[in-house]
Amino acid sequence: MNSKQIYLAPYSNEWPHEFEREKKVLLEAIGEWVEDIQHVGSTAIPGMSAKPIIDIMIGVRNLNDADEQCVPRIQQLGYEYIQKYEKELPERRYFQKTSHGVRTHQIHLVEINSDWWKRHLLFRDYLRSHPQVAQEYEELKRSLAKIHSDTNEYAHAKTAFIREIEKKAKNT
Repeated sequence: MNSKQIYLAPYSNEWPHEFEREKKVLLEAIGEWVEDIQHVGSTAIPGMSAKPIIDIMIGVRNLNDADEQCVPRIQQLGYEYIQKYEKELPERRYFQKTSHGVRTHQIHLVEINSDWWKRHLLFRDYLRSHPQVAQEYEELKRSLAKIHSDTNEYAHAKTAFIREIEKKAKNT
């Protein structure tokens, strides 16, 4: 594997436990503004290979309050707040945490019951309940990881599949 290739790790039973540990830390820091915290992304799908990054989605009542109250507290937990992504996705606040230069966690802070919130839960839950579709998604990710070294390009290349599954999930 060259250093630029996207790495997909085999599923780890540790991922849900790591999410729960981080959820507890986050709730201690920002719990009064949080409506819900969910484990999303491929590490939340049992059995699926994934980039070994715990995806955390935090649902808040109001992003304005979150900007003032939650952003600085999350930063104090060692997360980097990456504001530049708000130009493209103003409905989300994005954070990432690294260990020894490797990203280990990322947070998507959004309003509870927003389109972002609903779409990510629909997709996760559909894959959890449809193992054959989860396998198709994993195969797609593996093929894309071979041809994309940039994580943004890799993510963009998965979008059509994800949108199709979201449509199916809405109709079930």
